[in-house]
Amino acid sequence: MGHLIPVLELGKRLLTNHGFTVTIFVVTTDNSLSKSQLLKQSPCPDLLNIVLLPPVDVSSLITPTTGILAQLAIMMREALPKLRSAILAMEFCPTVLIVDFFGTEAMVIADEFNMLKYAFMTSTAWFLALTLHMPTIDKAIEDNHVKNQQALLIPGCKSLEFRDTFEPVLDRNDQMYIEYKRMGVEMQKFDGILVNTWQDLEGTTLGALEDEKRLGRVAQVPIYPVGPLVRAITPGPKSEMLEWLDMQPIESVIYVSFGSGGALSARQTTELACGLESSGQRFIWVVRPPIEGDSAATVFKTNHRTDDTPDFLPDGFLTRTRKMGLVVPMWAPQTEILSHPSVGGFVSHCGWNSTLESIVNGVPMITWPLYAEQGMNAAMLSEDIGVAIRSKSLPAKEVVAREEIETMVRTIMDKGDARRARAKTLKSSAEKALSKGGSSYNSLAHVANDCETAFKYLKAKAQGA
Repeated sequence: MGHLIPVLELGKRLLTNHGFTVTIFVVTTDNSLSKSQLLKQSPCPDLLNIVLLPPVDVSSLITPTTGILAQLAIMMREALPKLRSAILAMEFCPTVLIVDFFGTEAMVIADEFNMLKYAFMTSTAWFLALTLHMPTIDKAIEDNHVKNQQALLIPGCKSLEFRDTFEPVLDRNDQMYIEYKRMGVEMQKFDGILVNTWQDLEGTTLGALEDEKRLGRVAQVPIYPVGPLVRAITPGPKSEMLEWLDMQPIESVIYVSFGSGGALSARQTTELACGLESSGQRFIWVVRPPIEGDSAATVFKTNHRTDDTPDFLPDGFLTRTRKMGLVVPMWAPQTEILSHPSVGGFVSHCGWNSTLESIVNGVPMITWPLYAEQGMNAAMLSEDIGVAIRSKSLPAKEVVAREEIETMVRTIMDKGDARRARAKTLKSSAEKALSKGGSSYNSLAHVANDCETAFKYLKAKAQGA
């Protein structure tokens, strides 16, 4: 969802602001995702044409040790014939193909149909810089980062400390490493790269990406910051959760969620529960059953004690905290929660979609990175942007102790005025960037103009023929 939501929002803006007809192709591995579910997420359900491609079967191509990045790359590769068939079946050939960065191999389809091609980086400009820089890095420099745990220099950008590094760069023999470097090479062959950020948030990095005077310029293609693209609040009946928030004081509730794919160990879940309880702060906690080990591990069986507390939470936790917090199983309406005036902090896994949702609502964060580029996001949010505090334990220790959790929660809620003020400043900046004449609006308008020029050229060429 962290990739799908910004794609839907991008489609909406191309349609409503720039007059495009937009078709969104969705790749899946099973039939569990329905078009109706996607339309609920869609900002323009009656106008965007959403096409679910036939599911792809990658079971024979992956093993229990295949990393998530490699799995996604394989899935997108297997979907290419289905994408090509879907484009052939369209009444009119599209002018432009925009692909998530996991789908860069689709550029051959764009070339076949004479379409402009753009990659869409749904993460940060800093992560984009790493992605484009990785294929050019000398082996000795790479070894210095991986084996000696030294910072990796990215021209003109923030250096990447080893503790925050992106996992696929750590093992040259891993398929994730091979796929990631391939993506970096292929992105340089597109007509441009869209990135879900904006000028005020990552101005230095965006400048470095396109600085032609800089020795070793990172990007060889135009970069278009078009963010922040996040899901807008959809009107509807108010849930009991939002009614509970209505009764809480302004900025008094901390929201805890680790995204659609994040899970904690049993021990860490217990420590988090105890830390929240001892902090004395109001909370909403989206809880998932613990998972031990890697993504292939078995999920705990969920039983309940006498007060309906799940057996992976401390005994009596729900009874003791019923006046101060809500425990929500599996999922919560995050956009609506973060936009509520009673919410004053967010314990987040630092997925970029969740991060942007927090910033555009002026909510400071406690960073708790779990996987992918989330360590990079946590470092940038706490060290450079100034909207978050981060754990001193992660990632060196497997478990963050309840005492540290209590301290962090109290710090962000009781002493987080500077970070809260910074988040609110960026909220205003984001609104300005997306409004007509703003930096992100103009950036996407540039892409739209290039597409319109290409369309007119191809039309004239066809008429001439």
